[in-house]
Amino acid sequence: MKVLFALDTMGNAGAEKSLLQILPFFSKEIDYQVVYLYPRHDLREEYLAAGIPFEFLDLEGNYDFWRGYFRLKQLVEKEQPDLLVSSLMRSNLLCRLLSRFTGIPLIGTFVNDSYSEHRLAAKRGAQLWKFKFFWALDRMTAGIPKLYISNSCYIAESHVRTLGVTLSKSTVVYRGRAVPNRVWDASEDESYRFISYGRLLEVKGFKELIGAFAKVNAKYPNSSLVIYGEGNYRPELEKMIEQLGLKDKVSLPGVISNVTEKLYDAECFVFPSWYEGFSGALVEAMMSGIPIIASDIPMNLEAVKVDQSALIYPVKDVEVLATKMMEAISNPDKMKRLGQTAREEAIQRFDISKIAKEYEMVLNIFFKSYS
Repeated sequence: MKVLFALDTMGNAGAEKSLLQILPFFSKEIDYQVVYLYPRHDLREEYLAAGIPFEFLDLEGNYDFWRGYFRLKQLVEKEQPDLLVSSLMRSNLLCRLLSRFTGIPLIGTFVNDSYSEHRLAAKRGAQLWKFKFFWALDRMTAGIPKLYISNSCYIAESHVRTLGVTLSKSTVVYRGRAVPNRVWDASEDESYRFISYGRLLEVKGFKELIGAFAKVNAKYPNSSLVIYGEGNYRPELEKMIEQLGLKDKVSLPGVISNVTEKLYDAECFVFPSWYEGFSGALVEAMMSGIPIIASDIPMNLEAVKVDQSALIYPVKDVEVLATKMMEAISNPDKMKRLGQTAREEAIQRFDISKIAKEYEMVLNIFFKSYS
């Protein structure tokens, strides 16, 4: 079986990182190739190092769909794949069009809660109309894929409501990560370091995290916060940090290649997102064993359990988040137990070798049903 996986870019984000980790575990029964459409190459060297074959279509601007369709069609004619698997909006739309005209079966993926009320509320003016336009396109073409692989149960259920895709047409394969050899342990120095990472977007909840940290730091002046990542919300976060007088306490170092290694330099990982898919960052934190505080969005609660493997707070609630962060500082033994439990559960449920086998099994069963 030959499978062509289509991505929008090779950006350093969840879908791209998950495919990078899954494909090397596939058996030799699957011949695979990756194609990406637009010039963002963050993970290109890592795909090369992993020996994953890929093609870059070098499309211009944000869309360039007409040229994209013909370049993708030429690649398909050359490679003759048995299946197409697409992720994210632009590759989804191109692959749906190609599948409709070539008859090659297409598997779609649900990787985030694309049309959540939080995301809709964050759009304004022209952005809102653009968002609704692509939502309409997505819904109109959502029937073309023969199957969807969703990275959480909630995400699959959400797309029943937002795209009209029946639940029976989706199967869940969680995001996995490699099990690290290193295990987190508490530092013996007197400082307390919170860490978070992700794209610097409003919906990632970093504004609330910084607001909560300001309250924490007033009581625990030896505390600090570092948020790794990049995005268009950086100016707002920098302005907030300056206004709160936290320039020496909160840092935004940008994107780094070894961000998971930084988990071992901190005392607590905070994941404040308003909405997500099934977060690879959260799984990485679980795998490390670092204590976790996370928002109570449904996708997070499919990974961690309240007061069993993480502290949980109501999404966007700055006051409760601050309380949980202070609880983490004042209860180190409890937090260490939560981290140990999270690591054990992550190894059992999200080991990348197990997840890759599940993913391959889905592809094989689908292929047999259409061959």
